[in-house]
Amino acid sequence: MSRIGYARVSSASQDLDIQIDKLAAAGCEVIRSETGSGASRDGRIELNTVLEFLRKDDELVVHRLDRLGRSTRDVLNLVHELDTRGASLRVLEPDITTKGEMGRMVITVLGMVADMELKFIKDRQRAGIEVAKTKGTYKGRQKNVDDAEIQKRVENGETKAQIARDLGVSRMTVYRALNK
Repeated sequence: MSRIGYARVSSASQDLDIQIDKLAAAGCEVIRSETGSGASRDGRIELNTVLEFLRKDDELVVHRLDRLGRSTRDVLNLVHELDTRGASLRVLEPDITTKGEMGRMVITVLGMVADMELKFIKDRQRAGIEVAKTKGTYKGRQKNVDDAEIQKRVENGETKAQIARDLGVSRMTVYRALNK
């Protein structure tokens, strides 16, 4: 039986060290970590890598359930995937495993709580943005790409799709820059 740890933070300003230390102390031979949203499994390369290598009797270990995901459906789908492979999930805080029926029930409840917490966070964020807009202080997210750079590339004959890929932005961002 192998214990494989998975650690995740939502943004680069957060620290993975506490999670990694707890996973190592729990006996994880391999620990994979990444930065990204827990709202969905989409784009979480390290989690997908871990899932590819889990075998019968292996255990996926996470510090807290919300590090695995904030969507009840995603968490339950993941537990189902582990079950079909003969593997299990262990959450360190609180100490829960899916090896038994009671653990699955607790995981379901905790998944629902994590899902609700994500909704509360988004509601608070939305409310804060609305207040900032009424005060005239809301500026939106800071731009990642200079509009002049996009315009220069178009003038040099690059396609809008290629510009978007090269700069790591959506095509809509390219079109917005060109309409200014």
